[in-house]
Parts: sequence; C-alpha cells; structure tokens
Amino acid sequence: MSSRAYPSRPIVAVGAIVVDEGRALLVRRGQPPLAGEWSLPGGAVETGETLVAAIQREVYEETGLIVAVGPIVEVLDRIHTDADGRVEFHYVLIDYVCTVVDGEVHAASDAVDARWAAPDELPLYNLQPLTLAVVHKALDVAISSGR
Repeated sequence: MSSRAYPSRPIVAVGAIVVDEGRALLVRRGQPPLAGEWSLPGGAVETGETLVAAIQREVYEETGLIVAVGPIVEVLDRIHTDADGRVEFHYVLIDYVCTVVDGEVHAASDAVDARWAAPDELPLYNLQPLTLAVVHKALDVAISSGR
C-alpha cells in the first residue's frame, strides 16, 4: 500500500498539460491511484520544493522531457474512496500548461506509456472527465497565448 493511501489530510500535487503543435502529452499510470489509466504527467510536491520545480521534476521523471512551466489552468480535488467509502487518496491538484524545452518522450518512473494526443484523439484514451476538461482548457490557453 502506498504511503499516500488513507492520508490524514489532502496531499498537494501538480499536473502538467504539456502541449506541442496542438497536441497534449498523456501518460498511462503504473501505480495507484489510476494505475493502468491514461492521465497527465504529475505527482506530489515534496517538502521544500516549489510548485514549478515539482512539475518540472515530475514531467522529467515520467516522460524524459524538460519543460517550461506556463500558467495555472485549474486547481481541483482528486478524491478516491475505497469499497467502504473511506478516503483512500485525496490530492489537491494544481494543473499547469507546459511546453517542451528539450528531450525525447519515453515512459519512465510510474508511467508505463507516454503518447502525444491531438484533441480529436482524446476520447480514445478514456480520460477521467475532469482530466479531459482540463486538457481542453489547457489547449485553449495554449492556442490563445501562441504556445
């Protein structure tokens, strides 16, 4: 069981909507929560780490990419309950638009796959509804800011 399971309080985490040529980078998770599901690169902020440093570390660890961190797209709760209704995982997620600075995409860390997806391909990945909404919002932000 993860040390993050059944927390005494919510865990602060970051997510990256890495955009490139109108596409978003998705990862298939290798660990709970969301093991086996497609999602966004990201994870928990470590003690003493800034939000920007956390997102850069997480993206690099999961995908091998070095990114520039742009604006916040969304702040939301990700709460998973177990079969008994107890809170098994509770993250407060801060999602950022990011752009690639360097590197080649490959799955690493707790990601078992990583792929670029165009907006019309997103339904193929069965993203959580909140994740899908955040990706679309980030792509709109990226387009309007010329990213």
